[in-house]
Amino acid sequence: MRFGFFLILFLATATAGENTAATLATVKAAAVELEKLAANEIRATGIPGLAVVVVYKDEVIFAKGFGVRESGKKDAVDADTVFQLASLSKPIASTVVASVVGNGLATWDSRISDLDPGFEMFDPWVTREITVRDFLAHRSGLPDHAGDDLEDLGFSRAEVLRRLRYQPPNSSFRSAYAYTNFGLTEAAVAVARATGKSWEDLSEEQLYKPLGMSSTSSRYEDFLNQPNHASGHVLVDGRWMPKYQRDPDAQSPAGGVSSSVNDLAKWMRLQLAGGLFKGRQVVAADALSETHHPQILTGFNLNGLPAFYGLGWNVGYDPQGRLRLSHSGAFSLGASTAVFLVPAEQLGVAVLTNATPLGVAEELAALFLDYALYGKPTADWLKIYKDAFAKMQAAEAAEIADYSHPPTSPAPAAPLASYVGTYANSFFGEASVVETDGSLTLLLGPQKTPHALIHWSRDTFVYQTASESSAGQAGVFFSVGPGGMATSLAVENLNTLGEGTFQRTVSLKD
Repeated sequence: MRFGFFLILFLATATAGENTAATLATVKAAAVELEKLAANEIRATGIPGLAVVVVYKDEVIFAKGFGVRESGKKDAVDADTVFQLASLSKPIASTVVASVVGNGLATWDSRISDLDPGFEMFDPWVTREITVRDFLAHRSGLPDHAGDDLEDLGFSRAEVLRRLRYQPPNSSFRSAYAYTNFGLTEAAVAVARATGKSWEDLSEEQLYKPLGMSSTSSRYEDFLNQPNHASGHVLVDGRWMPKYQRDPDAQSPAGGVSSSVNDLAKWMRLQLAGGLFKGRQVVAADALSETHHPQILTGFNLNGLPAFYGLGWNVGYDPQGRLRLSHSGAFSLGASTAVFLVPAEQLGVAVLTNATPLGVAEELAALFLDYALYGKPTADWLKIYKDAFAKMQAAEAAEIADYSHPPTSPAPAAPLASYVGTYANSFFGEASVVETDGSLTLLLGPQKTPHALIHWSRDTFVYQTASESSAGQAGVFFSVGPGGMATSLAVENLNTLGEGTFQRTVSLKD
């Protein structure tokens, strides 16, 4: 499923004339409500664990864990438990880039072609002109989530970024918003090149160490090595299970950060204090402020006000005219996170969970801000967010046919040798089909990962996927030529943009 993740921020629906300034008393009272709500959500949804943190006027007001780090075990979540942040990594990445911009080693409008001369887009003119700002604002012209399927197939970060040159755009340059993990990743690693450091080292040196975020990393290995880390969970037959491991290193700037709420609180304080932390200007105020400015329209909120994307942030305004910053993060393989900030009130909340996204992180954050600013909920956020996530999941599922009920009278397949061979695709590389003991196996990706093909009907087979972008059965459709040999195959879950057809290059019979 392509959570990735962007969700329009549903801002408070209170009227513009209401007195809504936060005070220490209202924030503390809202934290009491948040604690109750979090405990209720653990019981209601059964999700294994979550952690929350509230910051106000450069202080941590509340930080607590709920539930367990892994289902079936007793290890409890606390405020130091490390979670995978998924796309909450993006505003952290833009903070790191802001630190480089503030140091004068790059600008928001530095051309990628200057920072990383080997990178190419489909259109040579876009290759020359695209900037750090364009990629961080998701206005590159790349299709939504371009490159994610390549990561799922096992391609390295460098190879995914190289193959973006074969990806046709789905809009003209700078004309439309389309969320791309690897577009943002290219901007981040290009800026890192200007410093002579890797992205992972740069993040640590420019942000994590100066803030004392000792449990935070942009490396998956560091997450696994944390003794107090939360395993990701998915629903299996109604039970939450730690079935998959999600290694996001290929898109580390866009989705590869891991952290605890106690560490995140330090970054949130930096954001709300204009780059200051404990009296030190860690990130230049002007450079950080630029990340909070609208760059492109993304839609409209429930209150009718426009929603924007900034530089690594969802940007909006409430009826009182206050800036609202937010970002969600989600792995369909088992993580859901959210951070909401109200800079004018120096107020922020973050929620981290270790389960497939249901909307829990967003609803808890939205309810907390309502209680802190308005004294009561302004909308039924529990229903709003759960319905929104259910619709997104349904839309993702609709991209792939339902293979839960095999045909009662399937047409027989051609002789299996008809399908055996090597097929090529400029974007996805090679796919091979081999026959072993009367069964077909599809080999995909640079590691030639094997997938058993199960016959469905005539020249259609299905295989089991288990990746971030697709988890379930998907079709493989062969086209058989007049000579009785397959001339091409289309892989359904790679074909949502019409790019998943592989042409035969070699028959293994030859």
